[in-house]
Amino acid sequence: MARMLRYRGREVSDSEIAFLRRLIAEHPGESRRQLSKRVCEAWSWVQPNGALRDMVCRGLMLQLDRAGLIELPPVRQRPRNNVVARRAPPAVSVDQTPLRAALSEIRPLRFQQVRRTGQERLFDALLEAQHYLGYTRPVGEHLKYLVWSAQRPVACLAWSSAPRHLGPRDRFIGWSAEARRRNIHLLAYNLRFLILPWVQVPHLASHILACMARRLPEEWQGVYGHPVYYLETFIDPARFRGTCYRAAGWVSLGLTSGRGKDAPTSKPTRPVKEVLGCPLTERFRALLARVP
Repeated sequence: MARMLRYRGREVSDSEIAFLRRLIAEHPGESRRQLSKRVCEAWSWVQPNGALRDMVCRGLMLQLDRAGLIELPPVRQRPRNNVVARRAPPAVSVDQTPLRAALSEIRPLRFQQVRRTGQERLFDALLEAQHYLGYTRPVGEHLKYLVWSAQRPVACLAWSSAPRHLGPRDRFIGWSAEARRRNIHLLAYNLRFLILPWVQVPHLASHILACMARRLPEEWQGVYGHPVYYLETFIDPARFRGTCYRAAGWVSLGLTSGRGKDAPTSKPTRPVKEVLGCPLTERFRALLARVP
């Protein structure tokens, strides 16, 4: 019987492993990265926006190499690990004059997606200096937003790919494991939300969240080639009540287990968080449960 392996949503058969062996043998001078791109092109392994799934493919090939099923060429470069050796974003100077006003007095607000723009440095620096968790570089698909009133930034929001396994969320959606695997990219996770501490405007946070829920699906579609139908986030109940999220229509789905992903035991190893979700369409369950 043919063997079937699975990695990050892709099944790999014996015949495909044999293809990888031939590819490596036919291109002995190429690097792991060059081989990965050839594999993505041969298998049409692309993201919804058309970009090659190069990093995922390299992870698959590395797993097969460690299992002794293929033999990759030696590593040529060892890039700096930004997670292990993280450099804090450089500080920036901004106007910290207290802003105390009614929401109507500071509108209209301007939402600026700043990833890969000249304002990304400002975004990173503000989170590093003013958010209690600091700045963390998002992984996977992600967008970064600065919210402006006139010429002053008032808030920062970071959105990224959603966690693959999240019990309260998965039970709320009611999707199967296969539907989750296929459709997890249709969710966005609110990684960071910061109202700058010198900005004191009642109802500003919930207003920003409501505006983001309306604009994020289209802008995600523009960047990544697919929409999002559901938003989620965690809050630390020991620190926050999540009032602004609830006021913007988000619902509490329960608590995390505190074990994190790939936990070796059933014992909590990290703080328990409250899971909040925000469906963006009444049809979100049907859309997220689809399996072609």
